Amino acid sequence: MTAPTDNLRINGDRLWDSLMEMAKVGPGIAGGNNRQTLTDADAEGRDLFKSWCEAAGLTLGVDQMGTMFATRPGTDPNALPVYVGSHLDTQPTGGKYDGVLGVLSGLEVVRSMNDLGIRTRHPVVVTNWTNEEGARFAPAMLASGVFAGALTLDYAYERRDLEGKSFGDELKRIGWVGDEAVGARKMHAYIEYHIEQGPILEAEKKQIGVVTHCQGLWWLEVTLTGREAHTGSTPMNLRVNAGLAMARIFEMVQRVAMENQPGAVGGVGQVSFTPNSRNVLPGKVVFTIDIRSPDQAKLDGMRARIETEAAEIAAALGVGCSIEAVGHFDPVTFDPTLVSRVRSAAERLGYSHMNIISGAGHDACWAAKVAPTTMIMCPCVGGLSHNEAEEISPEWAAAGADVLLHAVLETAEIAG
Repeated sequence: MTAPTDNLRINGDRLWDSLMEMAKVGPGIAGGNNRQTLTDADAEGRDLFKSWCEAAGLTLGVDQMGTMFATRPGTDPNALPVYVGSHLDTQPTGGKYDGVLGVLSGLEVVRSMNDLGIRTRHPVVVTNWTNEEGARFAPAMLASGVFAGALTLDYAYERRDLEGKSFGDELKRIGWVGDEAVGARKMHAYIEYHIEQGPILEAEKKQIGVVTHCQGLWWLEVTLTGREAHTGSTPMNLRVNAGLAMARIFEMVQRVAMENQPGAVGGVGQVSFTPNSRNVLPGKVVFTIDIRSPDQAKLDGMRARIETEAAEIAAALGVGCSIEAVGHFDPVTFDPTLVSRVRSAAERLGYSHMNIISGAGHDACWAAKVAPTTMIMCPCVGGLSHNEAEEISPEWAAAGADVLLHAVLETAEIAG
């Protein structure tokens, strides 16, 4: 079809106002947000988003994972929908834009289409995926993983947070269990707009990231079992120190990642000590290793080395060691046609752009298993994300949303 005319733009002021209004829901303590999935704040954010969708004339559907699908009908009742969106849930100390930008930019695309009187042959669906972050319930991208058939509904419902509360019970508690079977919807395409969560676009002074690939990842939950003992009166040679084993494994993860450069990362972001007392050696330590690479062989090789060497480190100290994979997806190559449309839209609109590989996981990674998929990225200040200081500019937000509008119109086909 003919590409949309160059002068079409979203309403940048309205988009920014919506972002600021949503940021009032589940405020953090340092200017960001704490709107973790299936909390009361998440329910409040969902209600606000629902009200905006209804005001824009969209019809809301909700599946059994609580994912929200707001539909603008197309002119062809047999045409599959073009899906856009991301997630509204945040990290415990999250920013105002991670995920939220994609959901509200999708809504802004629809609002702008309404303003301009544009109809499309394919329906357009704005999506809010449940539990993308994985901060409260591991693994991340839980709902989109079930949607893609990589995870089962029962598995998802049985996930528990640190307080032992189950995903299924909390979804029911906040009143967002839908009646749609997960994955029953069929997609013509899926396009996700997101902040980069890295420093590359800002450093290169580019307004648009044309996302060609997404790194694969493994989350490995390590449980080390030592022996609780007094830190002051237990001789060094008689200790079974799970904390020492943890420290040595941390260093090993760093070494393995560095030896796989370029194109690999590894680190630890979550640790739990038991009993977590200042004068007691830990009897148990649980932590999660996060390794990522766009290279499948490199990713799997890192996992194998880390699991082998972690067991060896623990055994040398007399510490028990078990490792469970609690999150995984393979590297993703996004649809070349959609990638080309994003790039062409940026060029038509006069926005500087570059190809980029997503370092973070996104719902688009699972959507790519069931439909042609791509992503658009905008810069973030200092590459900072998963932090309350996360920041973007209104101009960056609007530029990416303009590109999203054009990519959606070209894919959904403007009706004559």
